[in-house]
Amino acid sequence: MKKVNFGTTGLQVPAIVAGCMRLHGLDTAGAAAYIENAVAHGVNFFDHADIYGSSERPCETVFGQALKLTCVKREDIFVQSKCGIIPGVMFDLSKKHILQSVDIILKRLDMEYLDALLLHRPDALVEPEEVAAAFDELEQAGKVRYFGISNMKPMQIELLKKCVRQPLVANQLQVSVAHASMISNGLEVNMLTDGAVDRDSSVLDYCRLKDITIQAWSPFQYGMIKGPFLLNDEFAALNSTLAELGEKYGVSATTMAAAWLLRHPANMQVIAGTMNPDRFDEICKACDIQMTKEDWYTIFKAAGHITP
Repeated sequence: MKKVNFGTTGLQVPAIVAGCMRLHGLDTAGAAAYIENAVAHGVNFFDHADIYGSSERPCETVFGQALKLTCVKREDIFVQSKCGIIPGVMFDLSKKHILQSVDIILKRLDMEYLDALLLHRPDALVEPEEVAAAFDELEQAGKVRYFGISNMKPMQIELLKKCVRQPLVANQLQVSVAHASMISNGLEVNMLTDGAVDRDSSVLDYCRLKDITIQAWSPFQYGMIKGPFLLNDEFAALNSTLAELGEKYGVSATTMAAAWLLRHPANMQVIAGTMNPDRFDEICKACDIQMTKEDWYTIFKAAGHITP
């Protein structure tokens, strides 16, 4: 399993992350098998959020119960969760909400600490002082070891850093070859093309400069979670290219799509949200692909991006 740096922590973590958003769709035994299969592939990094699952069956609760059915030790895995979204109501990054959220998360997981906590979405009414106070309290209590953000652009991160003293080590962002504006705007500089629009304030370059690990969510989706681009007629050229190059490397189109992300020098983590063990295996195989620069650009252009 390929390893990447986790921010400035000095830790090496798997390039593939086991995304647990759909874990509530499995029974407890199935969830235990999912955990064991991930660890067997060298993926001991599990991503959660307090909104994943249902009110009756939160994914964190399923994970905590399932872990007890395995031989996997808590200290041998990296458990990350996110907070800050109140579905259909608002975003809340107040000190009170962050602290309450972590207590609920830990109770569901039946764990004493999180390896990492990410702020799930920007809060327009955020007060950096409150975030800093929450992080300090969580760190001092031993409830959270590392902190990060999700779906945030550079100036939002800088605003938090005005008060937050802990390094923000990860930024979870939607990235795929079909959802790659953070890459295309860097190539179409000073052009009047759609791909030139900078929608995220050069967040990719910023994260590289600041040693913030990008975690790519929905790596096989496009748009605002419109659906997968794999086997989608809207992306005929892309699918044809992925299949053709997949034959060259002896892997599936799914593997090639994941390998495309891992080839980027930002050293991203790819979040694999599938509960299907065969598909999970295909995603993990991306770590073994040594993709050429030419093939990377071929896939990029097949997705409809241009190289001026």
